[in-house]
Amino acid sequence: MEALFRYVNAAALSLAALFAPVRPLVCCAALFIGIDFLTGVAADRRIRRDRGEKWYFESSEAWRTVRKAGFVVVAIGMSWLIETCILDFVDSHLTRMFTGFVCGVEMWSFLENASVLSDAALFGWLRKYVHRRIRKEMEDE
Repeated sequence: MEALFRYVNAAALSLAALFAPVRPLVCCAALFIGIDFLTGVAADRRIRRDRGEKWYFESSEAWRTVRKAGFVVVAIGMSWLIETCILDFVDSHLTRMFTGFVCGVEMWSFLENASVLSDAALFGWLRKYVHRRIRKEMEDE
């Protein structure tokens, strides 16, 4: 039984060592997802309060965020494996690009939430500017 424990422990530590270089990327994506979740809950509360509706926390939204974070972590790990084990002869930065995409989407959602929570015109302007910029880039291609 002790030998089995050693093998299982060695396998778990080997996997942890394989994915250790992407830990900062996973932490960054998790932070962006967490901030978006918290501001999303606050924005939903404010919208319902402004409508005069009763607000309550829905666990389904929290579980949706947990599933999303899990899928993002798995996708970062998969892109890391592609980058290091399959396409190791190409310097593609696939994992960083994917994480940047995820963080960009979460930042977009944060800007939407911030424009609801804040009366500052800056967040509304930023959201509109980024939207116009993305539309322009899509038209250029």
